Amino acid sequence: MKQETFTDMEYSSRKKKTKREEFLEIMDDIIPWEEWVGIIAPYYPQGKRGRPPMGIEKMLRMYLLQIWFHLSDPATEDAIYDSYAMRKFTGINFLTESVPDETTLCKFRHLLEEHGLNKLFFEAINRVMVETGHMLKGGTIVDATIINAPSSTKNAEKARDPEMHQTKKGNEWRFGMKCHIGVDAHSGLVHTIAVTAANAHDITQAANLIREEDEVVYGDSAYLGIQKRSEVTSDAHLSSIDYRINRRPGSLARVSDKAIDWERHIEYLKSSVRCKVEHVFRIIKCQFGYRKTVYRGLRKNENRLYAMFACANLYALARAGRNLSPAW
Repeated sequence: MKQETFTDMEYSSRKKKTKREEFLEIMDDIIPWEEWVGIIAPYYPQGKRGRPPMGIEKMLRMYLLQIWFHLSDPATEDAIYDSYAMRKFTGINFLTESVPDETTLCKFRHLLEEHGLNKLFFEAINRVMVETGHMLKGGTIVDATIINAPSSTKNAEKARDPEMHQTKKGNEWRFGMKCHIGVDAHSGLVHTIAVTAANAHDITQAANLIREEDEVVYGDSAYLGIQKRSEVTSDAHLSSIDYRINRRPGSLARVSDKAIDWERHIEYLKSSVRCKVEHVFRIIKCQFGYRKTVYRGLRKNENRLYAMFACANLYALARAGRNLSPAW
């Protein structure tokens, strides 16, 4: 047990906790720190040469603060110095140590990106969720959202990110990338992620978001005609799935006011299941503030998304009052 400082005792007597502090306490309790530290350890410097490396858990906590609050490397360092809640979350005692500087955080982030460790975090979380019954198999909801990228050319290359593209959504042109996800139809938890440029149609990644055990798939009207695609018709499992895709409202026939509109009722039932996919997008874009890409290139942003969706799944469980196995 950590010894309390005078600052800790002073803050513990406050009458109210901030929303930031409550959020960090939730994440501190539910994240499997030992599991994630164990994933990073084989790739982390052993400190045989040069100065001793910072503790893995401390750097991981600092990195998660960065992605949760949408901070740059120097802004993360400053925020920990400035915020008691963040300092407490990282476990840094200013009497004996200082906050790792922005260069150290940058190198740690590059380590995660180089070895794809955030994907391993995501897969480890989902594996336990399946084992503990929080995520069931049998049904998937597919959807995609556009993440904007900076369109400015005021950079060293005098050009926009070559891996990002523009697309028209409604009457608005958007430039960036597209995040495709497969969500468990029972729990609303994300089980599969794919990242493409924004001009890739939603339906092109649908087959990659379906699990082997799925028997039914829900999707919006962007996935109409999925049954006719070559990757579906050529696969015995994909061709046997029941695709419950929402039709476009304009294609539904009008009925008399005295008649029961069965077609719209069926579409309503499909939407009542499909709407679960929007909850996790709300956490990513509103809770974590990820409305615009942070890095250039799809690979770096995909790595960040794996960590964010892993945390979003855990946060959704915590908000629902459920916990993972104590084996963590």
